[in-house]
Amino acid sequence: YLHLGGLRTALYNYLFARKHNGVFILRIEDTDQTRLEPGAMEKLHEDLVWAGIIPDEDPVRGGPKAPYVQSKRLDIYHEHIDKLLENGSAYQCFCSERRLGMLRREAVKNGEIPKYDNRCRDLDGKTIRSKLARGEPYCVRFK
Repeated sequence: YLHLGGLRTALYNYLFARKHNGVFILRIEDTDQTRLEPGAMEKLHEDLVWAGIIPDEDPVRGGPKAPYVQSKRLDIYHEHIDKLLENGSAYQCFCSERRLGMLRREAVKNGEIPKYDNRCRDLDGKTIRSKLARGEPYCVRFK
């Protein structure tokens, strides 16, 4: 549900869009399916309208930039990810959550800002294909 910080962020974005003759689009983040609440999307829309923040497009009103629910846009995201991988602007990172957590803890322990060490950035094609064939999970990172 909408809290004060979320309302403030929505207001800033709404006013920014209006000032610059833009469009205010409400996109719903639903990738964490465990936290979904039935009716929350409709309640969010209702709360924004109550506050005078009326989206030009959203899941309730519709519009040309649909779909507005992130999980329904996965095909669009995958299309763009494929382009980034093909043109070399991004790469697949196969590092485990455990390894990434270790990097974070080590950096904090040393008083450094946690950052990724680019371990998978220059993996060769054979290694990548092998990891993909084994079904190893990965994320995509920008170069």
